[in-house]
Amino acid sequence: MPDLIQKKSADIPAQRAGGTAEPKPEKARSLGSDAWHDLRRRPIFVLSALLILLLIVIAIAPGLFTSVDPRAGDLRNHFLTKPNYSHLFQADWFGYDGQGRSIYARVIYGARASVVVGICVTAGVTVLGGITGMLAGYFGGWVDVIISRVTDIFFGIPLLLGALVILNAFTSRTIWSVVFALVALGWTQMTRVMRGSVITVKQADYVTAAKALGAGTSRILVKHILPNAIAPVIVVATIALGGYIATEATLSFLGIGLQDPTISWGIDINSAQKVIRTAPFALFFPAGMLSLTVLAFIMLGDAVRDALDPKLR
Repeated sequence: MPDLIQKKSADIPAQRAGGTAEPKPEKARSLGSDAWHDLRRRPIFVLSALLILLLIVIAIAPGLFTSVDPRAGDLRNHFLTKPNYSHLFQADWFGYDGQGRSIYARVIYGARASVVVGICVTAGVTVLGGITGMLAGYFGGWVDVIISRVTDIFFGIPLLLGALVILNAFTSRTIWSVVFALVALGWTQMTRVMRGSVITVKQADYVTAAKALGAGTSRILVKHILPNAIAPVIVVATIALGGYIATEATLSFLGIGLQDPTISWGIDINSAQKVIRTAPFALFFPAGMLSLTVLAFIMLGDAVRDALDPKLR
């Protein structure tokens, strides 16, 4: 009888190890991993991410898509030669502009200026606005008052008008001068978003617990406040990136932004507006590429917003 009891007790672990064993609980996902799990199943995110990836590849290595010099005018091509669709991805695919330059090559090389300006401006305003907003929201008091009032002053300056004034002070306007002008005036929105997010996060129990355990201010800001308050800033920055690209093109179109020999879609749009009735294709291709780029970043921002906001799921 004791042997039978011992045999049955020995069979219990074997039964538990079999197919009837209880499954292990699934590991809880963080906000970032949960958002990524949701993003991968959104067609709008996949489409916009593929378009942006293509734009980045074009900006980094335009020579992979064309071997034509975008600044070289060919006198054999008469004024505004129409597109030739029988040769895909060739110099005459989009036609030629008034100076005999390949529109296709200029559209390809123009992506670099727009992507660089958009990414650099977004990074600059996110860092500057994130730091000032985090300080204002966490410390409050006179720190919040000073930062908020300075933010209100800069927020009252229209971005496009202020950039025109700043860029007029430069004798030679390059990509970095345009980035400086847009960062100097575009950080206010990020400051407001980060300030509101930090005010909400700093009242959480884990922040109170960190203070009770003697954690320093810098550790609380970096380890506890920033990771939990950055989500709204990421959403706003992603959507704003397309707006900065459009602003750069507008400044270049007005003749205040980028200048030759820099290649920009805004410069080509400005040149093509003079012949819009006789040669609309000269305007269509750079303007269409600009619209597609802005649309891709706006779509990406919308997808990220929906994934990071649990209320929208």
